[in-house]
Amino acid sequence: MMERKPAATAPDQPAAPGAVRAGWLGPLVAQTLMELRLTARRGENLLVTLAIPLALLLFFGSTGVFAASGQRPVDFLAPGILALAIMSTGMVSLGIATAYERHYGVLKRLGGTPLGRPRLIAAKIIAVLVVEAVQVALIAAVARLVFDWRPAGSPAAALGPAALGTVAFAGLGLAMAGRLRAEAVLALANGLYLLLLLSGGFFLPLEHLPPVIAAVAPWLPAAALAELLRAALAGAPLPPVSLAVLAGWALAAVATTVATFRWE
Repeated sequence: MMERKPAATAPDQPAAPGAVRAGWLGPLVAQTLMELRLTARRGENLLVTLAIPLALLLFFGSTGVFAASGQRPVDFLAPGILALAIMSTGMVSLGIATAYERHYGVLKRLGGTPLGRPRLIAAKIIAVLVVEAVQVALIAAVARLVFDWRPAGSPAAALGPAALGTVAFAGLGLAMAGRLRAEAVLALANGLYLLLLLSGGFFLPLEHLPPVIAAVAPWLPAAALAELLRAALAGAPLPPVSLAVLAGWALAAVATTVATFRWE
């Protein structure tokens, strides 16, 4: 029996640049919208994410513990609370939610779509940025209305450190979620949150912490982010060491996530 000769076909034509961009962005936009819908459905988690930073701001901002020479408590506390909100949303909320999506097989089903691992990670980080924008707006509004907080620096100067901190903490959360069991992520994420809460300089200057913690804290992402936000909102130059530390954590976390993230 003779085989038929395959019909001649025209040579492949390169796709138009616009079509390539649309083909890459389409799944990313769709997944980002889905991530936002899923976040909105987790009402109790969203309430905690928004309420805890505000409660800490109102409680500690009403004390005089944080007052320094020529500085009101809110001037030190508000940037620390913003850093805390970024850490909790990026590392804890995202990490735990993604771990349970992997546990229940949601990510395995996504693995069979054109989405791909880099776009899934990007969509989750973009969704976190949207939630953080709401957090920042609420914290800034409450600090202004209750404590008359008026940052000396431009809020735009804090956008870079905030975005870098988001990438670092979201990368840490996804790195845990992509390799560990959901129960382990739940325990580890909350344990890291407590550790960084105590050593991040959110409520007290680092020099007021125990010497061992004060020596290690500047090399951790929480303290680096808090210092960068305080400098930006005070109109001061960004500390280069803190910037390098946070950038290093962000790069390492994202690289680890992309290299090791598993769908199941």
